[in-house]
Amino acid sequence: MMLWPVDVRLTSAMEVVWSICELGTRAVLRLLMLTPARSRTCCERPLISSRSRRYYKFKGLKSKDFNAMANEQNVVLSTLDKAKTQLYHFTTVVIAGMGFFTDSYDLFCISLVTKLLGRIYFHVEGSSKPGTLPPNVAAAVNGVAFCGTLVGQLFFGWLGDRLGRKRVYGITLLLMVGSSIGSGLSFGSSPKAVMATLCFFRFWLGFGIGGDYPLSATIMAEYSNKRTRGAFIAAVFAMQGFGILCGGTVAILVSTIFRALFPAHAYSVDPTGSTVPQADYVWRIILMFGAVPAALTFYWRMKMPETPRYTALVAKNHQKACQDMSKVLNIEIQAVKEVKEEDQKVVVVDQRSNSFGLFSSEFLARHGLHLLGTTTTWFLVDIAYYSQNLFQKDIFSAVGWIPPAKTMSALDELFKIARAQTLIALCGTVPGYWVTVALIDHIGRFAIQLIGFFFMSVFMFALAIPYQHWTQKANHIGFVVMYALTFFFANFGPNSTTFIVPAEIFPARLRSTCHGISAASGKAGAIVGAFGFLYASQNQDKSKADPGYPAGIGMRNSLLVLAFVNVLGIFFTFLVPESKGKSLEEMSREEEGGQEQPNNV
Repeated sequence: MMLWPVDVRLTSAMEVVWSICELGTRAVLRLLMLTPARSRTCCERPLISSRSRRYYKFKGLKSKDFNAMANEQNVVLSTLDKAKTQLYHFTTVVIAGMGFFTDSYDLFCISLVTKLLGRIYFHVEGSSKPGTLPPNVAAAVNGVAFCGTLVGQLFFGWLGDRLGRKRVYGITLLLMVGSSIGSGLSFGSSPKAVMATLCFFRFWLGFGIGGDYPLSATIMAEYSNKRTRGAFIAAVFAMQGFGILCGGTVAILVSTIFRALFPAHAYSVDPTGSTVPQADYVWRIILMFGAVPAALTFYWRMKMPETPRYTALVAKNHQKACQDMSKVLNIEIQAVKEVKEEDQKVVVVDQRSNSFGLFSSEFLARHGLHLLGTTTTWFLVDIAYYSQNLFQKDIFSAVGWIPPAKTMSALDELFKIARAQTLIALCGTVPGYWVTVALIDHIGRFAIQLIGFFFMSVFMFALAIPYQHWTQKANHIGFVVMYALTFFFANFGPNSTTFIVPAEIFPARLRSTCHGISAASGKAGAIVGAFGFLYASQNQDKSKADPGYPAGIGMRNSLLVLAFVNVLGIFFTFLVPESKGKSLEEMSREEEGGQEQPNNV
């Protein structure tokens, strides 16, 4: 059997590249027994829109059967948009959300243990300060998972449109479980070897995490009704907040247990003894715990059916879409007369504009500005958001909220960093996510994103301009409050909306791909934040910078840069359309006549 029909017409060099990727992917999946049923081209399965009739020459398909097919598709989409909120919607939130719980836990827990890794593996005898990760190692450990995530978002986003959302959904979870365990088991006879293995597993961890972004968002969007769709997608993403909270809590519990079992003096008292040998188990336990929630949800992900919208619009199997909806949403749909497969074959004699691919002038005209808006806003918010999240410990140390490292043992330092980050997550991060869930279908995506970028800018300027004021001990509580508010408005703002909107505004056959592109742009911003902030925030006096780092622009100027990044986000928000209360087909303009080809990426 042929892996792909030979009559597919390639119109550009980029489409040739995509087709080569597809052929290779299908061949690998066939070997893994994961090959989907042979997809049909536009010549075999047309969109059953009444406007398309004059563009097809049918062989044996009667008008009444054509209308029956059209009616069936309309019934599927209309029923989904009008369906009442049911238990399955909440079940899907939990199943998809636990992936994001794991995602955030794994991506952010590394920031809790980097100082511990520096003390264990890069201690310098006779130094007045505890060991720290060298600049290149710190950048790699913090940023390599983002590189994997970026690649995973592009690859699984494209694969989700080619093979279906469900078919590749479990693969991402298996990658997360295996790589989380591998990260904790990082081995080697030297610090360099341990860091290399850690980075290797964290790259593949990020690769799996990347796949969860487009797939989870698309699955939740395609199952939801148009009245509450925003809240359900936001609830999936809001599980990130609990993941961050859990990461801090696990670090607190593990460090507390080991501190009680293996007490140690501060570094200034006993430089060598301040890091007990058993501390090497601590960071490994924290990293491996990320595999637990992912493993618990694997079975339920495998039981989920394909989304009815993908089945109806892309796979063109309306009967199967009706059956799946009846099973999971407890909806009885009157089946329309099934048309024999041999009667559905047609020959296309003209092309409508709705058959456009991703690299086409028609896509550029319809959705080009939308894609520019979703990619730029996600890129900008992630520069600020991930800079703040990954380097909270450095900011807290700079203002004096966490004592100097030499006055603590290794496990004391881990405990206090985890406590500070957990407090910020509890007061700012988690509430911001759930306020978005509560309000997004009332005030809309555009308003929330604009409000979020505006207040992130305000509070960043308020932290940066009077920076010396916040470094005084009497003002630490005020600093924590202001800092928590920046997280609140990030999550009640662009960090949530940039995830939601790309799942709503693009055609079904390109939805997962475009979400993956938007998310990958965000992770590019996270990489800029992770690598750039690490160097930029160093003291302007090189003698006061961390060992091995060049002089930077200082913490105050770094915060100012992040504030201006947020200001840019305000302007690019105007490129993003409002999708509140509208169906996915209305937003993607799939109802504007013409044939809906299977995914012509």
